[in-house]
Amino acid sequence: MPRVKIPRKSTAIDMTAMCDVAFLLLTFFILTATSRQPEPLEVTTPSSTIITKVPDADIALLTIGQGKVFFEVAGTKIRKRTLQLMGEKYGIKFTPQEEERFSVISSFGVPMGNLKQFINMDGEQRKKSGIQTGIPTDSVDNQLYNWIYQSRVAVKEIDNTDMRISIKGDAKEEYPAVRKIVDILQKQKMNKFSLITSAEGSPKE
Repeated sequence: MPRVKIPRKSTAIDMTAMCDVAFLLLTFFILTATSRQPEPLEVTTPSSTIITKVPDADIALLTIGQGKVFFEVAGTKIRKRTLQLMGEKYGIKFTPQEEERFSVISSFGVPMGNLKQFINMDGEQRKKSGIQTGIPTDSVDNQLYNWIYQSRVAVKEIDNTDMRISIKGDAKEEYPAVRKIVDILQKQKMNKFSLITSAEGSPKE
């Protein structure tokens, strides 16, 4: 009696569930991701073989280039509180809407007298040449000193920790400009800070 041949069927896998999971993950990452705003001042940092990750919280970044200084402090709550403290220091009242707009601005470089106007500009207007002239560091009105000090106060109030400082200087910047920033930090007894460099290569064993 001949054998009965059972027809072979190809294996089928239902990918519907997998596709659903993939799209859910993609949607999650898109909605939760925060885009990095373009820097107002492009600088070419000096190279180094030391590789250390810069923390993304409780830290301020000072960018130096073309004779200008730009300031950035991490965290929307910290930025908002720092603005409030600076407003009290200089007698400027910022609205809740202005505080909210400022909290999402990363690096900036304008004097306090122009800050309200700068906050109310849109992103394209802020990029225009001549808008950001740098934060004043002169001895008469050292606004950078106050930005650093008030941001330290804000970090201490909110996170109960000490704020760290990173300096990002252009490789072609003159030494006196960098030295002036270091002097400001030392006046606040901040003798420990990091310098941001570009990777030159893997460190040798």
